Amino acid sequence: MLINCVAYQDGRKLADIPVEDISDYVARPECFVWVALRDAEQHELLKMQEEFGLHELAVEDASRGHQRPKIEEYGDSLFVVVKMAALELDELVIGEVDIFVGQNYVLSSRQNSEQGFLGVRARAEREPQLLQQGPAFVLYALMDAVVDRYFPIVDAMETELEAIEERIFIRGSQRNNIERLYALKRKVMTLRHAVAPLLDAIGKLHGGRVPAVCQNTQEYFRDVHDHLHRITASLDTIRDTIGTAIQVNLSMVALEEGEVNKRLAAWAAIFAVLTAFAGIWGMNFKNMPELDWRFGYPLALSAMASVSFYLYRRFRRAGWL
Repeated sequence: MLINCVAYQDGRKLADIPVEDISDYVARPECFVWVALRDAEQHELLKMQEEFGLHELAVEDASRGHQRPKIEEYGDSLFVVVKMAALELDELVIGEVDIFVGQNYVLSSRQNSEQGFLGVRARAEREPQLLQQGPAFVLYALMDAVVDRYFPIVDAMETELEAIEERIFIRGSQRNNIERLYALKRKVMTLRHAVAPLLDAIGKLHGGRVPAVCQNTQEYFRDVHDHLHRITASLDTIRDTIGTAIQVNLSMVALEEGEVNKRLAAWAAIFAVLTAFAGIWGMNFKNMPELDWRFGYPLALSAMASVSFYLYRRFRRAGWL
């Protein structure tokens, strides 16, 4: 679906143009066209390929979707894949935006995401001195918007991890903690798979050999690279902390099981003594003098109670009961 199709010249908006006129505006030396698509159909991408002269392999990747974050060069043009992320009902939803960049055009096609770039377009139009730098600045603005949306997600993950850590030493909460930690770890790894490849790819846009279209905007992409580095470092820290928290939870489970086993062993020892007394007096041998003694039965019960109380006190002092 077509969202916007706008022509710009000297950093200022010329007009909203029909798709059929794109090639005419692209041919102008001081003009570039910025097109935004959402969940583009195959025929829409083919039409854009015809108007912009896009490389067929890049169009094929965009039509298939589910690409790994990357930056590829096709002659004087770039094909960029960036993953978009959002938290919806505590679930991490990953979308994708495919960006085609040439000397006189920018085409963005987002998939499986409700997050748009209208704010990015408005920001760029408010800064004509930057928009004068052409498609490269638009590419930076789009990537910067996507990367900046990672930060609230990382903050939410850190907050969730802190909440789980506060419950680690609460008795009986270990199972729930481990389930939440594994769910959080899955979200961290999903986001890291979106960030890490892009961190490696964006190094192509600043320092060393840089594509001609991005030659004058290297410092902007270096800023995006720095943001990605910070996000990756935060995700690595969260992942390591989750691993430590899981080990602590498992240790707490083992300690609780040990406490239960000690209690069971203590009570088993007490009842074993009672069983031994009952077994001896229950044999009913004829030559057991206490059988004919008036106080034999009360004395037997008293002895059993005394020994049991003594063992109970000893186990209690030892912390087993």
